[in-house]
Amino acid sequence: MIKGAIKLLDELFRPAALAVIGASEKAGKVGRVVLENILNSGYRGTVYPVNPSYGEVFSLKCYPSVSDLPEAPELAMIIIPAESVQGVIEECGARGVKAAVIISAGFKESGVEGYRRETVLRQTAERLGIEVLGPNCLGIADTSTPLNATFATSSPLPGRVAFMSQSGALGTAMLGWSEENHLGFSRFISLGNKMDLNESDMLEALEHDVNTSVIAAYLEGISEGERFLEVTARVSRSKPVIIYKAGVTQAGARAVSSHTGTLAGSENAYAAAFRKSGALRANRVEDLFMLAQGFSAQPPPAGPRVCVITNAGGPGIVASDALEHAGLSLAVLTEETTQHLNEKLPEAASVYNPVDVLGDAGADRYRLAMESVIADPGVDAVMIVLTPQAMTRATETARVVADCAGGSEKTVFAVFMGGSEISDAEDIMREVGIPNFRFPEEAVDTLRCMKAYTDFLSRPRRTMVRFDVEKHKVDEVFSTTREQGRNELVEVEAREVLLAYGLPVARTMLATNLEECIKAGREIGYPVVVKIASPQILHKTDVGGVIVGIENTDELITAYEKVTANARKFFPRADIWGVLVQEMLPPSRELIVGMNRDSQFGPLLMTGLGGIYVEVLKDVSFRLAPVSEEEVMDMLRELKSYWLLQGARGEPPADIDAVVESVLRVSQLVTDFPEINELDINPLRVLEDGKGCLAADARIVLEE
Repeated sequence: MIKGAIKLLDELFRPAALAVIGASEKAGKVGRVVLENILNSGYRGTVYPVNPSYGEVFSLKCYPSVSDLPEAPELAMIIIPAESVQGVIEECGARGVKAAVIISAGFKESGVEGYRRETVLRQTAERLGIEVLGPNCLGIADTSTPLNATFATSSPLPGRVAFMSQSGALGTAMLGWSEENHLGFSRFISLGNKMDLNESDMLEALEHDVNTSVIAAYLEGISEGERFLEVTARVSRSKPVIIYKAGVTQAGARAVSSHTGTLAGSENAYAAAFRKSGALRANRVEDLFMLAQGFSAQPPPAGPRVCVITNAGGPGIVASDALEHAGLSLAVLTEETTQHLNEKLPEAASVYNPVDVLGDAGADRYRLAMESVIADPGVDAVMIVLTPQAMTRATETARVVADCAGGSEKTVFAVFMGGSEISDAEDIMREVGIPNFRFPEEAVDTLRCMKAYTDFLSRPRRTMVRFDVEKHKVDEVFSTTREQGRNELVEVEAREVLLAYGLPVARTMLATNLEECIKAGREIGYPVVVKIASPQILHKTDVGGVIVGIENTDELITAYEKVTANARKFFPRADIWGVLVQEMLPPSRELIVGMNRDSQFGPLLMTGLGGIYVEVLKDVSFRLAPVSEEEVMDMLRELKSYWLLQGARGEPPADIDAVVESVLRVSQLVTDFPEINELDINPLRVLEDGKGCLAADARIVLEE
C-alpha cells in the first residue's frame, strides 16, 4: 500500500507530463483558467493542450485528441462536457494514461442520468486501470512541484498543510481565506464526487509526503467508513488529521425503532469514528484552519498547564475562564518564578497566573515575564495577550515574543488584539512560527485540540479482549429465525444468544397460554414478573404490558389476563405470542447496553442510564466496536449518572467490572455477527459490587 500511495503522489502531483483536455484561449472558459494556472504556477513538466478546435493555445501546440499526443502523459486534466468524458477516458486508457482529474460536472450531482453516466465511467476507469479524482471538482495543486491545476482565482501559498475538500466552492473560498491569513499549503485537493479516489486514498498518499506535516479536510460524507477508520488511525500517529464534517444532523439519520437506533444518529457515529481514529474534530470551518495553523507552527503542548501573560486584566480573566471550560488549567508557577517576577515587575503587577504586566508595559517587561515563565518546569504552554494601549509597542513586543520563543520546546501562542494596529507585529511572529489569534477563546480552543492530540499519541495501543463463546448456538438461533421468515428475535431467542456469549440473563420462560404461565411461575419461583411477548409491542410498559412483584399463582393468573387484554386493546392487530415469566430481580441500578449498525462505520455501541429513562434523559455514550476495556470505562465515566454506579448518599457501589465485561461481550457478539442490525439490553440490572449484573430484557434485530 505504501508503494501504491507514493505512486499516486507522483502521478497526481508530480507528473513529468500532463494533458489539459479541453484547453482553451476563450475568456471565461474553465479550460483556459486551468491551463493558465498550470503555466503560471511554474510547473516544469511538459504540458499538452488537447482540443480539436485549436492548432495552438498560448504558444503551445494543441493536439486534436489524446491519441495524437507524442507520449503518454502521466496525468490527464479533463475539462469537457460530461457526455464526452466517457470517450476521452477510453482514449486515455488506450494511450497509457494512469491518472485523471475530471473537473467536468454533470454526473451524479445532477440527477438520475448523471448518476448512470458516472456509474459507467467508474466501471470503465477500473477496467482500464486509471485512477480518477472527481468528477465535478476544482482540481489539484502542489506548491513544491510546483503545480496549480485548478480553476481557482488564486494559487495556494507554500506551507506544510495539506488540505482536501469535498466542496469545490468552499475550497476556492478557503484559498482566499488562507492567503489573507497567511496559511500555506503543501497540497490542495478537491475531491468532488469521489467516483474513484476518496479521502482514505488521499490520507494514505499524504502519510508519506515529506512536504506535509498537517492534514486538514472538509468532508460532507465518508465513502468507506471502516477503511477510513483503519487508515486515519495509522496516519494520525505520524501527523495530525483535522476534519470538519458537514451534514451530521439527526435529519439525515435513517428511521429506526430501537432505543439505541433512536438515539444514535449520524452525529454520534461520526463523533465515535473520530475518537476511535484519532482524527481531530473542527466544530466550525474557521476552526479547521485555526487548528491547521496551530499545528503547522507550534509543537503540541506536553500537558494541560498554560501560563497567560497579559497587559490587561479583562482579557486575562477571559483566557482563564476559557482554559477551565476547555479542560486545561492555569499553570501554578514555582516559588522561584513568582519571587523573581515580584522582584523585577512593578509593585502593582500580578506575579501569579495570569501574569499581569500592566497596561503601560513595554517590550522589556514582556521579555522579563516570558523568559521567567518559559523556564518554569510547571508550564507546558504560554499565551501572550496584548491589547493596544497608548503605551503599547506591539511591534517591539512581537520581536521579544519571537526571540523568547525561539528554541523553546513549549507551545507559544499570541493573542495580539487590535486589528490593523498589530498587523506588522503579526508578520514578525508569523515568520518564526508563532500564530496570532484575535481573541483568547480561539487560542484556547486550538490548545485544547493540540493537547487532545498529545493525549492520543501517548495513549498505549489498546488490546482487545476475546472470550470463549459458543458461536454455533447463535448460528442455530439465527437460522431458525430466518427459516420462519422473521428478522426479529423473540426475547427468549435473544436470551439464548446472550447466554451463548456468556452474558448473564434473568431466568425467563415463554408461556403461550395460561397453563404454561402457571407452570413457569412454579418452576422459576415467586416473586416473578410478567411481560407481554409480541414483536409489534416494543415499549411494553407504555401499554400496561409489564406487571412486577407477583407473589403467588392467583396474582399470576390476574397478571396474565391483564397484560394480554392491554396488548389486544392498544395493538389489536399485533401478533401476541404469549407472555414472558421472569424472575423478580433484587433492587439494582439500571443501564442500557445497545448497538445500532451504522451504514458507514459498522457497529455503534451505546451504554447509559437505562430503563424507562433512556430516551427521556438521554444520558448515553457511544463507541465503535470492537472496544477495549479502557474504552468501555471511558464510556461509563462520560455518563452524568456515573456517580450512581460509584455509590451515592450512602448506597454501596455497583459492580462496574461486571458492566465492563458485559459491554465487551456485546462488542464481540456484534463484531462476530455483522448480520445483527440492532441490539438492545434494557435494562441491564447492575447489582452491588461483586454480585454481577443481569440482562432483564433484550431485543435483537437482524438485517433484512
